[in-house]
Amino acid sequence: MRLGEFILEDMEAILVRWEAFAATRLPAARHMAPLELRDHARQILEAVAADLANPQTREAQTAKSMGLAPEVFGTPETAAQTHAVLRAKGGFDIEQLASEYRALRTSVLSHWIEACSPGPALLDDVIRFNEAIDQALAESIAFFSAHVTRMRNLLIGMLSHDLRSPLQTIRMTAQLLPQLDSKDEIGRAAARLINSGARMQKLLDDLVDFNRTELGVGIRIMPTPIDLGEVCAAELEQIRAAHPGKSVELECVGDCQGSWDPVRIQQLLNNLVINAIQYGDEGGTVRVGLRGEDSEVVLTVTNSGQPVDADTLAAIFEPLQRGRGQRKNDSGLGLGLYIASEIAKAHGGSIAVTSEGMQTVFAAHLPRAARPQPGSQA
Repeated sequence: MRLGEFILEDMEAILVRWEAFAATRLPAARHMAPLELRDHARQILEAVAADLANPQTREAQTAKSMGLAPEVFGTPETAAQTHAVLRAKGGFDIEQLASEYRALRTSVLSHWIEACSPGPALLDDVIRFNEAIDQALAESIAFFSAHVTRMRNLLIGMLSHDLRSPLQTIRMTAQLLPQLDSKDEIGRAAARLINSGARMQKLLDDLVDFNRTELGVGIRIMPTPIDLGEVCAAELEQIRAAHPGKSVELECVGDCQGSWDPVRIQQLLNNLVINAIQYGDEGGTVRVGLRGEDSEVVLTVTNSGQPVDADTLAAIFEPLQRGRGQRKNDSGLGLGLYIASEIAKAHGGSIAVTSEGMQTVFAAHLPRAARPQPGSQA
């Protein structure tokens, strides 16, 4: 049997082996579902099989072996390129990405030889298969590197921009302080310094948490028995004080006792509520709900306003994302929802979002007995 035919016929077995190998690429693969582990493996293999079935000139063969053939598989963005970007977003490093192709190459060829005992006449299939894998690998690495570079530049640019405003406030206030005589004026100036310092601290804290997740260490949590209603009520008081005139309500239903990290839960709630304030209707009410269920407590944050479009919803928990709507007091790195999601994961839970009609609802599912993920207490 020709190699291309074997790949199509043995596709599911090959995908099972790909998935099993991808699951060993830790820590990035720890939270990935089977479909995420397989990602675009089927499309990559189908493209390789199609390539093997087509005639090829010697020049095309040489170019492909060096990863230089543009659009070998005939699409504006190949499956290998898309796979690379998704692996980068999933936390894979470039060595883990390359190892997938190395394992795929070995697995397909060894099983083909074992199953079909191909003779010397089919040696060209082996050469062309290796060339196709080399091309796919080259496409993946190029897109992976470009994505990582773009994300790094975006992060640096956003951090530089967002730190500039509080730094300028601190400098101007510090220059003004010696000229002030009134205690009230000094008090207001001190408040500006404190608020600007807090904004800078929040940016840097988000950056540290983001870095921990990118390194695979995860969000650190220290669970302790708490009443989630009391913890959330205390945090909402702080939010109301920082956003006078904003209506934020809390409703608790059922038993809200459990074991969670109170500081991290307040951080999660803060990120969700601030997002709701920034993107909701100007005069709308943000409603926070706690609902105790048998094995978990569900925390919801609801705001009113224009629904979130499907493209934004699909990427809403990805890092360095900012909504398309007008943002009030734009002073974040676009990490708030990502970190909230990572905090939920660190507790063994999850966050989902829906946006229908004139309401957007974030729902965090938090198991009563937090199950810290490996590395989350490092």
